[in-house]
Formats: sequence, structure tokens, C-alpha cells
Amino acid sequence: MIVVMGSAISIGAVAKAQSHARSEDRVRRLVVEHIDSIARALRRLGVPPSDVDDAVQQVFLTMSRRLAEIEPHAEKAFLYKTAVHVAAHARRTTARRRESGEEEALTRRDDNFSAEEIIDRRRAAELLEQVLDAMPSDLRVAFVLYEVEQLPVAEIASMLEIPVGTAASRLRRAREDFQERVARLRLRMRGQS
Repeated sequence: MIVVMGSAISIGAVAKAQSHARSEDRVRRLVVEHIDSIARALRRLGVPPSDVDDAVQQVFLTMSRRLAEIEPHAEKAFLYKTAVHVAAHARRTTARRRESGEEEALTRRDDNFSAEEIIDRRRAAELLEQVLDAMPSDLRVAFVLYEVEQLPVAEIASMLEIPVGTAASRLRRAREDFQERVARLRLRMRGQS
């Protein structure tokens, strides 16, 4: 115990306060560094646009609760692994909503583009979502983490807790699946023209 100007302060209390401040700084840093990429990953992993903010919050709340368990070199992997789990839960919830007749509304505006560009971008995003939604979940996850989030195969393997060879195989199969679906979609679109 230390006495400063008549007040007793325990060394344990000081250490606890310093530790808490470091944890808050760490959480703040991780949010600033990763919030955009986690939101993008969640969207590409099938979380409806209207639920992305809640899913992002869930990822970072989980991270903050388990912060003491997360090694500094594994922070990014932990966030993406958590995002994969949150997205899977959100997809199941969305499927239940659709079964009960609820519909999802996509409303987004960007003033930096012309109306035609916005429509083209929305249509492209919708087509991408169609293709990704149709992919098997394990392939979709590998594809999004590698192609969209640009994570290395070894990091994906670590996140998904699978061997590197399995992750590479899933990625190869995911690319083939994606290309086949895009080709079929193009044929259908040409047939409609």
C-alpha cells in the first residue's frame, strides 16, 4: 500500500486501473483498424445490409469480452473467425425471417455517383450476392476471406481451424464454383436480352 497526500492507494488498484486503460486502448485501436473490413466481410458472408451494423457490434463486443484471451498477433484472426460465426448465425436468422414472410429492403444512396452508376453498382452487388448466396457455406467463407478480404491462405486456415491444405483446397473449389455460377448467370442474362 502506498500513501499519497494522506490517501492510501493499493498497488493492486493502480495495476488494475492501468490494465483497464491498456485494454480500452487496445479495443479502440482494433475497432479503428478493423471495423470497415469486418463490416465488408460480414456483408459478403451473407449478413443482410440492415443487420450489418448489429453484426459488427456483436463481433467487437465478443472481442472485448474475450480480450484477455486474445494474443496480440492473433487479433485479426480472432475478429474474422468471430465474424464468420456471427455471419452464420445471421444467415440462419434471415432464413427464418424469409420463412415467416418478412422481406429485406435494400436502401442505400451515394451522392458521389450518377443515378445510372448507382443502379449499375447496385445491380452488380445484387448479382454478386446471388452468386455468393448460392455457394456452399464452407466455400463461400474461404472465397470471401481470400478474394474480398485478401487474407493469406495460412491465416484463413488458422481462423477456420483447418489444415492449410484443406483451406487451399476449399479456395480452389470455391473459385471453380464461383466461376461456374458466374458463367451460368451470364448465359441466363444473354438469353433474356
